[in-house]
Amino acid sequence: MQDGQGTEMMRKRHQMTLWAPFAVIALGGFVALAPLAFDYRDGWLAASDVISGLLLVGVGYRSLSPAGGLARWGATAVGIWLMFAPLLFWAPTAASYAIDTLVGALAIAFSILIPGMPGMRMLDGPTTPPGWSYNPSSWPQRLPPIAAALAAFLVARYMAGYQLGHGGSTWDPFFGDGSERVLTSDVSKMFPISDAGLGAFAYMLEALSGFMGGTNRWRTMPWMVLMFFILVVPLGIVSIVLVILQPLAVGTFCTPCLVTAMLMLVMIPFAVDEVVAMAQFLANVRRRGDSVWTNFWRGGTLEGEGARDEATLPAPLAEVARAARRGVNFAPSLLASAALGIALMFLPPLFGVEAGAAEANWLFGPLIVTFAVTAMADVVRPLRFVNVLLALAAGIAPFLIGELDVGYAVTTLVLSVVVLALSLPRGEIGERYARWTERIA
Repeated sequence: MQDGQGTEMMRKRHQMTLWAPFAVIALGGFVALAPLAFDYRDGWLAASDVISGLLLVGVGYRSLSPAGGLARWGATAVGIWLMFAPLLFWAPTAASYAIDTLVGALAIAFSILIPGMPGMRMLDGPTTPPGWSYNPSSWPQRLPPIAAALAAFLVARYMAGYQLGHGGSTWDPFFGDGSERVLTSDVSKMFPISDAGLGAFAYMLEALSGFMGGTNRWRTMPWMVLMFFILVVPLGIVSIVLVILQPLAVGTFCTPCLVTAMLMLVMIPFAVDEVVAMAQFLANVRRRGDSVWTNFWRGGTLEGEGARDEATLPAPLAEVARAARRGVNFAPSLLASAALGIALMFLPPLFGVEAGAAEANWLFGPLIVTFAVTAMADVVRPLRFVNVLLALAAGIAPFLIGELDVGYAVTTLVLSVVVLALSLPRGEIGERYARWTERIA
C-alpha cells in the first residue's frame, strides 16, 4: 500500500472513531471527581485521581486532532498509571480501587485499541504467514489467552482486595485458612505493594495487549507480539514459582492462587506460535537485506503464498472454537502427564508426609504440569522431553531425602515412571509451520 493511501485510510479511521477522544474526556472528568463522589478525599490516591483525570481531559481534547498521536500515547500512559496507583498508594476503599482499575483500562482502550495504534504503517501483504496452515494472529486464536487473562484478573483482584484491607476474610473451598495464610505470609510481605494486586495489574495489561493490532500483527506489529509473549510466559513462570513456594514457605496451598496459576499456564501454548511466526518474518526481512529494527517497530510486508482472509468471530461458535485451538494439541499423553504432575503435588498429605521427602514432590509436580501443558503447543512440542528428566528426579528423590516412607516412595516412583513413558511419544502435529515443521518433527 502506498504511503498516501495509508494516510488517507488513517484519516478516515480517525473520523469514524472520533467519539473515542470524547469518551477519554468523559473518563477524565469522572475520575477527577471520584474522590468527592465516593468519599476518599484524603491521601495520595485522591490527589493522583484528580491530577490523572485532568490529564485525561487534556490529552482527550488534543486527541480530537488527526495529528494527536502523541496525546493518545499520553492517555495510554495515564491509563497505566491509574491501574497501578491504587497499589502504590494502598487504595483506602474498594470503590477507589475498582474505579481506578476500570477507568485506566478504558482509557487505554479508547486511546489506542479502538482508534488504532498511532504511527503504525498500513501495509498490504498476507494475513496467514507463508507456509503456515493457519494464522496465529487471528481473533479466534487470541480469544483463549484474552479470556484466561481476564479471568485471572478477576481472581487476582479478589485477593488484592483482601490484602488491601477491603475484606475481613478470604474464601478457600479446599484448604481452610490456606488463602489467608498465603496472602499474609512473609513471602507476600516481601513485596512493597500487594503482590496479588501486581498480578491483577499484569493480567489486565495482558488482556489489553491481546486486543492490540489486526489479524496480521505477526508482521505489522512484531514488537507487540513480543511484548504479549513476555507478559504471558514470565508471568506464567512466576505463578508456578509462587505455587511451589506455597507449601515450602507457608506449609499450605491457596485455591485462588492455584486458579490464577492454572489460567496463566493455559495461556502459554496459545501464545508461542505467534512468536514463531513473527521470528520467521524478521528472519525473512534479514535475508532480503531490509532493516530488522525498522520492521520490528513499524512492521513490514513480504511476498508469499499466505492467505489474506481469515475466519472471523461472527462465524458459528463451533467453527470459532476449532480455529481457536489450531496449533494446540491436547494429546492424551500430555494431559495424563499434567494430571500425574498434579497428583504428585498432592500426594504427600495422603501419606502424612510433610517436610523433607514431600518437598521434592512440591517442586517437581508443578514443573511437570508446566512443561506438559506448554508442550501442547505444536511449535514447542520437544519441550516434553524436559519431563523425562523431571520424572527421573521426582522418582528418585523420596529415596534420598528425609525419612523413607516406603509406600509414599514407591507410589511416587510409579507415577514418575508413567510420566517418563508418557513424555516420549511426540503426538500428532496437525498443522504446517513453514520450515519450523521440520524442526519439531
